[in-house]
Amino acid sequence: MPSGARNPISNELIFSDINITLTPHPVTGKVGVLRNEEAVKRALRNLILTNQYERPYEPLFGGNILALLFENADPFIEYRAKKQIETAIKNFERRVEVSDITVESDPDTNELLINIVFFVQNQKDPVQLNITLERVR
Repeated sequence: MPSGARNPISNELIFSDINITLTPHPVTGKVGVLRNEEAVKRALRNLILTNQYERPYEPLFGGNILALLFENADPFIEYRAKKQIETAIKNFERRVEVSDITVESDPDTNELLINIVFFVQNQKDPVQLNITLERVR
């Protein structure tokens, strides 16, 4: 579980992660780093988009939401998706306090629209994460 480091000057809690696009920094040439809200947003997105049994040695890690895309779009699917997201965040992302999760299904385009409003640990401003999931075939 990723944890934060303290800034030695201001004693502020900082969360950081590497940028998964692996694009080098234009000046230093090193891999880019995401900090605080952006790092937590990326971790949440990865958690939700990971299916259970997809990660070795952690079979229950993930939101398991992609499986719901192939179900008929109805309010029950929205409820199941919301509950699965809540459970995944509660179990695997301790840096986040969720304020609101909304899931809407669009049967015409076979999409799930997910909106998560949360607070990052030790920060007062809410952060919003929007994820759109759609079937490819």
